[in-house]
Amino acid sequence: MDKQIELGKLNTLKIDRVTEPGLYLMAEDEEVVLLPNAYVTKDMEVDSDIEVFIYTDSEDRLVATTLTPFGIVDEYVALKVVDTMKYGAFMDWGLPKDLLVPQKYQKTIYHKGQTKVIRIVEDKDTDRLYGTEKFSEFLSKDTKLLKKNQEVNIMVFHKTPLGYKVLIANNYEGMIFDNEIFQPIEIGDKLIGYIKDIRQDGKIDVSLQPIGKKASKGVGSNKVLEVLKANDGKLGFTYKSDSEDINTTFGMSKKAFKKALTKLIDNNNIALNESGIELSK
Repeated sequence: MDKQIELGKLNTLKIDRVTEPGLYLMAEDEEVVLLPNAYVTKDMEVDSDIEVFIYTDSEDRLVATTLTPFGIVDEYVALKVVDTMKYGAFMDWGLPKDLLVPQKYQKTIYHKGQTKVIRIVEDKDTDRLYGTEKFSEFLSKDTKLLKKNQEVNIMVFHKTPLGYKVLIANNYEGMIFDNEIFQPIEIGDKLIGYIKDIRQDGKIDVSLQPIGKKASKGVGSNKVLEVLKANDGKLGFTYKSDSEDINTTFGMSKKAFKKALTKLIDNNNIALNESGIELSK
């Protein structure tokens, strides 16, 4: 089948002709779409190829742009709310026309200025793009490809009374519990996580710290050294320092901090005195 113009995606199209409103671009199946003059540059020539993003304008006509949005169709993306109406919320996704999250696809209350994680979806009936916060149906329940202690990419998408829900590898839902969070995190953050537990009901517990054997590879020690180097090699922290101060400065628990200190001292990486710690000379 000849390549068609794909809505909500980056397309490589040929410049077919120059017109008053802009350039008409053609796909292999000879379907055409307008690239408005606002995006036309002097180096664009007829019969040359150009990469553009395809979406719909205010009159629901297909239109091309050389701007790159914050996300494309079928991707999960953290977007800021720019306006709210009874029928939905408008999100800034990097294009002149904001992305609508219809009210029926919202799971939480939307306020201007908030950040929400949504999935960009194409409505096959209307050929429109919209955002949905109700994306559970797109996530997999089959966890056989996951294993304990596995390192995964995660994205924080919702705060609950127990902790934060996260997307795992854009394909699973997981949870990080509050009592295991030792660093500031926010909705939309993309982080490295570790599979802590896969329950019989398919629910997945995630940790921000390496687990088991991986935890012994010096991640905490490296963090202490990193913070020390950023503070001229000296800090007023000891084994007796306040746990909240440790969490704020190093993003770890007091127990993990003390373990890191012991390892660094034993390896002669740092020196400990009454006033604090410093890099060994």
